[in-house]
Amino acid sequence: MKRRDFLSRALAGSAVLALQPEVALAQSSGDRKLGDLLDRLFYDGLTISPEAATGYGLDKGIRSQLKSRLDDRSLAGREVSLEFSRRAHASLKAILPDDLSQAGKRNREIALFMFDEQLQSSALGLESAQMPYAVSQQNGAYFEVPDFIDSQHTIENTADAEAYLSRLATFRHVLDDESGYIREQGARGIIAPLWSLDMVLGQMRSQRSPAPEESPMARSLVSRAEAKGLAGDWNGRAAKILRDEVYPALDRQIGLISRQRAAARKGDGAWRLPKGDEIYATALRHATTTNLSPQDVHRIGLEQVAELSAKLDAVLKAAGYTQGTVGQRLTALNTSAAQLYPNTDAGRAEMIAGLNAGNAAMQERLSRAFGRVPNEKLEIRRVPPEIQDGAPNGYYYSSALDGSRPAIYWINLKQTGDWPKYQLPSLTYHEGVPGHHLQGGYARMAGDLPLMLQNYFISAYGEGWALYAEQLAEELGGYQGIEAAGYLQSFLFRASRLVVDTGLHHLRWSRAKATRYMVETVGFTQARSQREIDRYCTMIGQACSYKIGHLAWVQAREKAQRSLGDKFNLAWFHDILGEGSMPLSMLERRVDERIAERLVAG
Repeated sequence: MKRRDFLSRALAGSAVLALQPEVALAQSSGDRKLGDLLDRLFYDGLTISPEAATGYGLDKGIRSQLKSRLDDRSLAGREVSLEFSRRAHASLKAILPDDLSQAGKRNREIALFMFDEQLQSSALGLESAQMPYAVSQQNGAYFEVPDFIDSQHTIENTADAEAYLSRLATFRHVLDDESGYIREQGARGIIAPLWSLDMVLGQMRSQRSPAPEESPMARSLVSRAEAKGLAGDWNGRAAKILRDEVYPALDRQIGLISRQRAAARKGDGAWRLPKGDEIYATALRHATTTNLSPQDVHRIGLEQVAELSAKLDAVLKAAGYTQGTVGQRLTALNTSAAQLYPNTDAGRAEMIAGLNAGNAAMQERLSRAFGRVPNEKLEIRRVPPEIQDGAPNGYYYSSALDGSRPAIYWINLKQTGDWPKYQLPSLTYHEGVPGHHLQGGYARMAGDLPLMLQNYFISAYGEGWALYAEQLAEELGGYQGIEAAGYLQSFLFRASRLVVDTGLHHLRWSRAKATRYMVETVGFTQARSQREIDRYCTMIGQACSYKIGHLAWVQAREKAQRSLGDKFNLAWFHDILGEGSMPLSMLERRVDERIAERLVAG
């Protein structure tokens, strides 16, 4: 989870109030008090996270000044964010559960969970136990700001273009301010692994290597301003800011990171950090929303790997792949010419087109399993090449709440060979529909879900759902032929994450050992597996949320089917998405309650 993501999502959810004034508050006085509090937290907090305001299309009208600002990454700014969470937590605790409806009690519990996560991390001297490093190959202002202004800062008029330039000029100060936090964390021994810092340096140098006029940060503004017919010397002005302000600031941070390399401790996992075992236990608890120990998670992972490997063995034999281990046969399938797109821009464009077509085809099937089907627009795009070396293999941005920007599912296409065709349907169902995109849309269109919680994301719930969605897609006829192997491989991949994440951070595996295990077990390419392992090293515990969450969703559905018999149907079960993200223990409780209600209803 990126820094302050919990806050961004919370603020964005509350912001819908400004767009949908007709939505009624809950009827009880306690629920009204809770709703009023969430609204006040939103209005207090928007000034803390102007990037969230832009991300959700809420930087207009009386809040238009936010479109010229970036989040404050200084030590003082981070303390403001933490104090906001302390005040929010105390205010929520002051609302007594006895004054709330059953739905209000759940919503209070989820809101408290939201802020508890940051407060528990702050007790360890961190903003997030899951992302403890101030900067790594996948986080930090150098990584996040250029991507943000390109993909989320919309340009419709001259004021928007001017705001872009203001943010570009502010980027220099953000980098310098963040350097204070990097130094503070470094003094405490919280420094990313040496190889991660080397990747950071490589990506920073790549960002500042083009002539300012040719920088993607300048070209993004120029191309979009031209598309809207906005007259002005946008290229010259952006290039001057880059040359005089941003590039020197990048150089200063390059110098700082180069000096920090000397203090980086050996090893790859959380155990190498002060209080490393405590940090990992906290990260694992936050990621899974359970109290499973590292030993428990490792054992579950090994059991799941064995079970899924046996299923894949049968599928691969039926397809004619009979020689070698499951991992070796998957590797052979990966390299089949029939499975590969050309590693060219044309090949990448063909792949993106195929992904969009697959998502559209699944959208047509959703009515068979859902009573209410959101229809929010989704675009599938390539990860920008300038950050692809450190970026994850895939990730998702929700749409702007005002409709100004669609949801985006990003795929890392550094090498098209990392994405054989048989693997792509399960990926699309995970990120698109019926996965993340549908889940978020379902929560947003729910009429009775508190606004602050409509865009809140709990990884175990959301990633568990997305993996369950891959399974649901099979029931809806989403896989053809050998694509079934891709579906099972996707599950095997998430099971192996339980093994390698606990291996890295608890059993002290090396990065090389973890990568080797993934290549041999899952059959992914070396490069793709390496990017995954690099992610787990610096995003601690989060990789475990997928399979643990998936198991919870499957168990919940199986329990409902056993208990309800003929009264069970998929649309009824999936309607729980309208209640928004929740910890897995609450998901289990809510399924039990809904089963009891349906039995009584007759």
